[in-house]
Amino acid sequence: MPNRRQFVIGSAAAAVATVSGGAALVSSSRGPSTSHPRASRRPGTGGPVATGVPRATSTNLTKFADSLRIPPVLIPGASLTIRQKAASVLLHSQLPPTPVWTYEGSFPGPTIEVSTEQRLKVAWLNEIGGAFPVTGIQVPFTDLDSILSPGRGSATRDASVAALPAWTVVHVHGAVTGGNNDGWTENGVSPGDAQLSEYPNGQRATGLWYHDHAMNITAFNVFAGLAGSLLVRDEEEAALNLPSGAYEIPLLINDRNLDTDDAGVPTGRLLHRIGYLDTGTASSPTRLNLPFIGPYNLVNGVIWPYLEVAPRWYRFRVLNGANTRPYTLRLQVENADGTTTPVTGALVQIGSDQGLLPSPVTLDAVTLAPAERADILIDFDAFRGKRLQLVNTNSNGPSPLGPEVMQFRVGATAVTDPFSLPATTSPSFVRLTRSAIPAGHTSRWIAFGTSDGTPLGHPEMWELSETASGYQAQDGDRLVRVTDQGGTLRTFRKEAAAFDDKVGFFVESSGWEVWNFLHLVGPGHPMHVHLLGFQALNRDVYTVSSATGPGTDVVTWTAGYDRVGALGDEEKGWKDTIRIEEHELVSVAGQFTGATGRFVYHCHILEHEDEGMMRPFVVAPREILDRMPHSAHHH
Repeated sequence: MPNRRQFVIGSAAAAVATVSGGAALVSSSRGPSTSHPRASRRPGTGGPVATGVPRATSTNLTKFADSLRIPPVLIPGASLTIRQKAASVLLHSQLPPTPVWTYEGSFPGPTIEVSTEQRLKVAWLNEIGGAFPVTGIQVPFTDLDSILSPGRGSATRDASVAALPAWTVVHVHGAVTGGNNDGWTENGVSPGDAQLSEYPNGQRATGLWYHDHAMNITAFNVFAGLAGSLLVRDEEEAALNLPSGAYEIPLLINDRNLDTDDAGVPTGRLLHRIGYLDTGTASSPTRLNLPFIGPYNLVNGVIWPYLEVAPRWYRFRVLNGANTRPYTLRLQVENADGTTTPVTGALVQIGSDQGLLPSPVTLDAVTLAPAERADILIDFDAFRGKRLQLVNTNSNGPSPLGPEVMQFRVGATAVTDPFSLPATTSPSFVRLTRSAIPAGHTSRWIAFGTSDGTPLGHPEMWELSETASGYQAQDGDRLVRVTDQGGTLRTFRKEAAAFDDKVGFFVESSGWEVWNFLHLVGPGHPMHVHLLGFQALNRDVYTVSSATGPGTDVVTWTAGYDRVGALGDEEKGWKDTIRIEEHELVSVAGQFTGATGRFVYHCHILEHEDEGMMRPFVVAPREILDRMPHSAHHH
């Protein structure tokens, strides 16, 4: 059986856009102007070139053989049509072309740039044709190699994956927009139809991303290629004169596996290889499917790329776009003897998921769970003429092919660089504290458990409600008793877990809320709340135990405060996704403003999301909530 850490992993060419008003090439490297009467586009660059390169005869590909692909940039006017379409791309120069699903033929999709308060209407047009471009297989989990091995081996293709239709829903992750524009997971669009959405972009400068969110198949559609970046600009960001144009580069990092033929030679086709554990009994068999994690690291759709950089400051908009894999990214310098030496203090983080940090944070490494973003500055001047590797040092499921993610090749000749690192990056930033949150705020509790209460059960997400004094347990109850740092004991009852259970969270459209995420058992989870930009208040560690009874099929969990956990400075900014690890209680706070409707919150391990770790909630004005029946539990 897997150990705890292994189980966390296991279970754990230019775009051609149809644009309102026509298109023209971008003439300025500073990004969008304050008005956009017409749309502009800048072609993408880089990526593998297959000319004269011998095809791979095994799953061992040459590292750092291909230049980084830079997605095209779209600077739209008031409206934009983005086509979803099938395409073929090179992931590596030693591979045959790989079929993928894309936005505008680009893998990843074009980087969309808008100004704050610039209202944008997008028609996401589904023009995808042909069969699903990913081979799916399941293999019995015996150890990490069983799920991380490159290639298909002798496994049989999963016919249900091959039969998946091009049914898509686009969600702009982190966008403040109404529920009818958010990309409701069940509102799928088939080929020939379009999803019409409007984004007010009334939010601070930040790096968002758009990706597919179709119900029960998000993991497959994103895996097939449906993801891209969206950058919001504002005056505060512009005043910093940050590296821009060719010196501001999106890095969408993820992992993949490759299908192989009967001889073990890569076909170029993507492979969704997941393990499973049969954990039930002979009379009640159950199967636990483990989320995808792969051996090949990709950046902007290229396996182990390199980037030539000048010895100056660069800005990287880093996104963990993986289905499951967490990345702890750090730099190491290549030595003449073939060894590498870790670099300290070279990563300067100036922003997180939802905007700029108050001041730069100097780091040796940056950890990102799936869907988390980091706005990173690197000064390459100290590494003139050297080569640096960006590597993943996260211990969760290390790749058998090595930790390398990409390589930087630094020029040897000094250049003039007008940028200097400011002491303050966001003068407007205000750090939230519990005392500053309005007294009338709503506090919500969500727990993570497993179906059978063991670490190897199916992961579940439970909405909790506090029980009244003297509550008598009912058959089937799951009770959670929490003793906080001050010694106060509170008892909660599981109210809902499945997506289709009745809605339990009704949110006032301008209300302040504190969401408390408590980990009881099972793998860690990166939690994303749609619509809400929040700040983490605390990350505390609890001791957790469980016991059966009283009553039939009643399980009571006991969680007692143990110690303060680690909440890094880089996690204290505005976010929309937060990591919840084993036996942690993480509390986040924010205000719901500017939009109403039905939204979801969920684990951003995509296979967990698809298999039930997603719940709806409703945002409405207080006057509407007051007219809803008492059973809505909105008080």
